[in-house]
Amino acid sequence: MLDIRLLRNSPEKIKDGVRNRGGRYLAALDELLAKDTLYRSILLETEDLRSKRNEISELVKTAKIHKKDPEAEQQLMKDANSLKEVMLGKEDRLAQVRTDVENLLLGIPNPPHESVKIGQSAENNTFLRKGPTPVREFNFKPEDHHSIGERLKILDFVTAGKLSGARFSLLKGAGARLERAIINFMLDTHTNENGYTEIFPPFLVTSQAMTGTGQLPKFEDDLYKIISEPPLYLIPTAEVPLTNIYRDSILKDTDLPMQFTACTACFRQEAGSYGKDTRGLIRNHQFNKVELVWLAKPEDSMRNLEKLTLHAEEILTRLGLPYRVVELCTGDMGFSACKTYDLEVWMPSENCFREISSCSNCWDFQARRMNTRFKRAGAKGTEFIHTLNGSGVAVGRTFAAILENYQNKDGSVSIPAALLPYFGKDTI
Repeated sequence: MLDIRLLRNSPEKIKDGVRNRGGRYLAALDELLAKDTLYRSILLETEDLRSKRNEISELVKTAKIHKKDPEAEQQLMKDANSLKEVMLGKEDRLAQVRTDVENLLLGIPNPPHESVKIGQSAENNTFLRKGPTPVREFNFKPEDHHSIGERLKILDFVTAGKLSGARFSLLKGAGARLERAIINFMLDTHTNENGYTEIFPPFLVTSQAMTGTGQLPKFEDDLYKIISEPPLYLIPTAEVPLTNIYRDSILKDTDLPMQFTACTACFRQEAGSYGKDTRGLIRNHQFNKVELVWLAKPEDSMRNLEKLTLHAEEILTRLGLPYRVVELCTGDMGFSACKTYDLEVWMPSENCFREISSCSNCWDFQARRMNTRFKRAGAKGTEFIHTLNGSGVAVGRTFAAILENYQNKDGSVSIPAALLPYFGKDTI
């Protein structure tokens, strides 16, 4: 959530940030500014009425004590009651407009960090570096992971469709085992070497948790909602429960940074993406993902973003998968992010790189929505923490990338060396 004081003091700066994101939120921002102006106007009127009523109340008290002019006393009491009715109406209106302001604030994205390149789409993103593993040269035409998985009888999309409909997958035998091996390898690396605390969170969360990380109210159409009272939502990423662990809390500065990791199933309706990546594992409604979340001090968060990104990169490096890192421009970033690095893995069948991880610094945007703060030793007051998140990495897309990059001419698939202790054999 935006700092309303920043919006009031530097509206043009916020407008520039929203405009650089593509401008689609400008109308909502103009409405927010108008509502906030109205709110402050009504607030001043209400405070003025309250001051006048207090003055009249004091005059009524004095008149009652001295009892010199009963008619004047009665008139003062009428004036006080009349002001009270007007003031109550103003307070009701003030509460309504304040709610409007808060709801509009929830729909405005995080302003981009000043270091982010201005651009309108993925075409304007900045290439930063490639991983150490070169793109493999095949002496045969590589198959896509969908065909490989079905031929080896480790992926069954027909049965998944019978059970759940389109965009679901069923993993069988060595396929299920490979998925489990990938997950355990990732979690062991992050917990044993990179300092993360493993969490196994609920897959159903409240609307407050979804609002805290920015999925609600803007992106409700992408979520799966459980009809209950109160309603619950299936998580689209473990970022939601992990980041919300300390919602409505005040931490000590010595508690920070905190690093959490979790592997969960993720559920997304993918509203608006029909006809896009419908084949295989790239864009399913349910998929597994290992998530990385940091809670950090403001002065450390950009350094923490670099560390988080390197932790995700290390997974791809150890698996021997070719990848590259790009920095997203203002127009391609997610709603809650102020700076984002995408990791893209090479997919031979498509002859291109595809996103496998998105690592973001959300600054204090989510913390304001969650009311998560920290207190420095010896300091007065509290500050909002900074939150960061990234995939460490998407399991299904890693599965797909392994099948494609490690396929052999005889139709088999080799297993990356890093997974041998988890998978138990070197070939499918």
